[in-house]
Amino acid sequence: MTTGRTAHRAVGALLGAVWPLLQGVPAQAADPLTSRPLVVFAAASLTEALDAVDKAFTAQTHVEVRASYAASSVLAKQIESGAPADVFFSADQEWMDYLQRRALLVAGSRSNVLRNELVLIAAADSALQLKIAPGFPLAGALGEGRLASADPDSVPAGLYARAALTKLGVWDSVQSRLARAENVRTALAYVARGEAPLGIVYRTDGLAERRVRILDVFPADSHPPIIYPAAATGRAHWAAAGYLQFLNGPAASQIFRRYGFVTGENAHE
Repeated sequence: MTTGRTAHRAVGALLGAVWPLLQGVPAQAADPLTSRPLVVFAAASLTEALDAVDKAFTAQTHVEVRASYAASSVLAKQIESGAPADVFFSADQEWMDYLQRRALLVAGSRSNVLRNELVLIAAADSALQLKIAPGFPLAGALGEGRLASADPDSVPAGLYARAALTKLGVWDSVQSRLARAENVRTALAYVARGEAPLGIVYRTDGLAERRVRILDVFPADSHPPIIYPAAATGRAHWAAAGYLQFLNGPAASQIFRRYGFVTGENAHE
């Protein structure tokens, strides 16, 4: 166990003890002794939406937020190694569980904020048409090309994609033809740039990129629920409590919905 990780656990235990009190403190008053930004490690699929939410949070509280976007797996490993994140906003539960099992999160700070959907995309100018169903001809639709997907061995979007394709009975026909990407936004870019004829991304990613179009949505029962939890890390400064409250509040929810996410009670299932 590293010294940095031990320190994070100690601070996390202290924060956990006072967390209920911090949740009632306005973010702008919560950290009067330091002006350092609040550092948020967030899944790549949150980029545009969270940038807008962070801007609204700063306007309300005068607390600067700096977001770092990457695959949830990469970010969780960085936090485990001592990276200076105050908040972790994951695209799945497993990588949040990973940090929680290692006592690197503040007890009581975790909540499910958003839900998403998984979609099949093609380039906006592509003539491809394909409906998702058990045994659908995905391999044939690829022609000589590859299927863009986040890495199915570690990245949440890729894990969801593999689960869906396996449930639908087509994984074996395409697993050797994947264009594996380091995160879902890289997979999106492969299709947007014409480097792959088809890709699997989140619905919000398909809506965010004008150079692609959504062909169909994967059935909700073909993969685990796509839930985005957020929590404070063991080194979080006091404004993290107010920030997490803001993520679950009406102003942030309105912004997230504008970018295609599901919020409110439907996000907590």
